Amino acid sequence: MTANPETSAPVRDVVALKLPADSAYLAVLRTAAAGLASRLNFTLDDIEDLRIAVDEACAMLLPRASGDALECTFELKPGELDIAVSLPTTDGTLPSRDTFAWTVLTALAGEVDASADGNVVTITMAKKSSTDLGTAG
Repeated sequence: MTANPETSAPVRDVVALKLPADSAYLAVLRTAAAGLASRLNFTLDDIEDLRIAVDEACAMLLPRASGDALECTFELKPGELDIAVSLPTTDGTLPSRDTFAWTVLTALAGEVDASADGNVVTITMAKKSSTDLGTAG
């Protein structure tokens, strides 16, 4: 993170992608997640976990899609990558937290939450680098 020379305030390091709400485009999000995590010096295991977590979050949302666009934002922080996947759905119902898919997602991504704004459902994930936690893998 760098400082804005005009205000001395830190500049947020955010990448936003808008893709068709089609599973054929998930490879783009997986690749973006891997590339950004690599930029933060995440381990190979952390990077692979993030790739799978992004895929899993999208798999939870896509079957209920009512819109034609999936939005994903990545915010890079020291030792952490925050990801938000949003999609207009048919009913705005949040994914169930007592499913195997949610359990897998939380195991892979660390902090996970879901919220709805009208019919737009967002799954947020915050993955910390295991190298910053002092552990490998």
